Amino acid sequence: MSEQAGIKLWSFTGKMKTLHLSWMAFFITFVVWFNHAPLLAVIGDSLGLTASEIKTLLILNVALTIPARVIIGMLTDRYGPKLTYTWVLSLSSIPCFMFAAADSFEQAAISRFLLGFIGAGFVIGIRMVSEWFPANELGTAEGIYGGWGNFGSAAGAMTLPAIALLFGGEDGWRYAIALTGLMSLTFSVIWYFNVDDTPKGSTYFKPKQTGAMEVTSKNDFWLLLIMKLPMYGALALLTWKLSPNGVSLFSEQTSIIAYIALVLLFLFEVKQTYKVNGHVFKQPVAEIHQYKFKQVAILNVLYFATFGSELAVVSMLPLFFADVFSLDMVYAGLLASLYAFMNLMSRPGGGWISDKFGRKKTLLILTAGLAAGYLTMSAIDSSWPLVLAVIAAMACSFFVQAGEGAVFAAVPLIKRRLTGQIAGMTGAYGNVGAVVYLTVLSMVSYQQFFLVIAATAVVGFITLLFMEEPQGTITEVKEDGSIELISVT
Repeated sequence: MSEQAGIKLWSFTGKMKTLHLSWMAFFITFVVWFNHAPLLAVIGDSLGLTASEIKTLLILNVALTIPARVIIGMLTDRYGPKLTYTWVLSLSSIPCFMFAAADSFEQAAISRFLLGFIGAGFVIGIRMVSEWFPANELGTAEGIYGGWGNFGSAAGAMTLPAIALLFGGEDGWRYAIALTGLMSLTFSVIWYFNVDDTPKGSTYFKPKQTGAMEVTSKNDFWLLLIMKLPMYGALALLTWKLSPNGVSLFSEQTSIIAYIALVLLFLFEVKQTYKVNGHVFKQPVAEIHQYKFKQVAILNVLYFATFGSELAVVSMLPLFFADVFSLDMVYAGLLASLYAFMNLMSRPGGGWISDKFGRKKTLLILTAGLAAGYLTMSAIDSSWPLVLAVIAAMACSFFVQAGEGAVFAAVPLIKRRLTGQIAGMTGAYGNVGAVVYLTVLSMVSYQQFFLVIAATAVVGFITLLFMEEPQGTITEVKEDGSIELISVT
């Protein structure tokens, strides 16, 4: 590990330089990923989009991120964060420029779908930061990375409308969108020439095989396959929303083809998973090399409830405030942005608390707070003082985002060489949660929507009781065959 002890926020050398560049890269991916959100009304007018087509763009924007986070996790573990982030930042600028130049709904839809890929950038920095910080600082460092990077969507919402106005004219939004693509392309070069995968003298451990996540027991093999099902379920749900039963972007025939493709893809994944892990059915893995996949499964469930609910609530909160309190949409949007603004401190706070008081204990407290927070929000109605409703939303937001920080304080402590894949799967579960919650929202009242999230947080709390506090060391094998023990306490 780096020679510099502690986290010195104003330093830009050694591990702190890596941390700052990592959150900046993540920040840019979120600016690009959500660059359309604050400009939707103007974009809709410019391209002549219907309300249904605008909603379709929102769905398409998150669709590809579910499989992309898993794929990018694998590529990060195989090729390292330096190269993987370089490619994600540079290649994602292409669909960004495509969206800026779009003159029809079809072109906008295709480029928005492809832009979902940049949402996977988050996973890369999780592995990068875990290589540079020791276990006792890792929660805080990952929290800073996640919280400050995640703020990119709020920063984009605050600045892009002003940039579009600065350029002026009907095409102002196009220049604002294109500028974010240029920013991504430029930073890919800065990133490549200023970071290394590990501190000098450290080993970058890679998976023994690529193509599927490694597990170390028969029971874990079956649990891994079970945990893949909700991701395919979410993609099937997205297909249904795009079919004639939803917004009719897909024809009946295209929808059927998409469903069949998802089934075939799952069967292929089962085959790949067996190809990588079939040996566990023939002979047991030595205990020193084992890890417990149930740890990953539990964190998946928790990220479903935390980041999944954040993505869903950020999407609907302006409308909620406007409807319940009869507010102007601009004012309602400003109040709702306070929910996302909490990211700057809440997520690093969750990581820091984990470092100080333990991963499991912190997650139990924050998950209980999250359930109570959404239960409180389900009680908000027009009889509440507006200021109290905003405070309730911000308090709930603290537990949500601190919970995200605590989840990713634990992710890198499971199995070092698989950190990218574990982060990819857990991150994908956040998007699965968003798809499920937003689908629920389209069917029920605001109050019931918040109650559903509270109920899933209770499920998360129960699964947490089976989590084991990370302790001791992770065993990894160097290329020369020697063993390195990595402390997780």
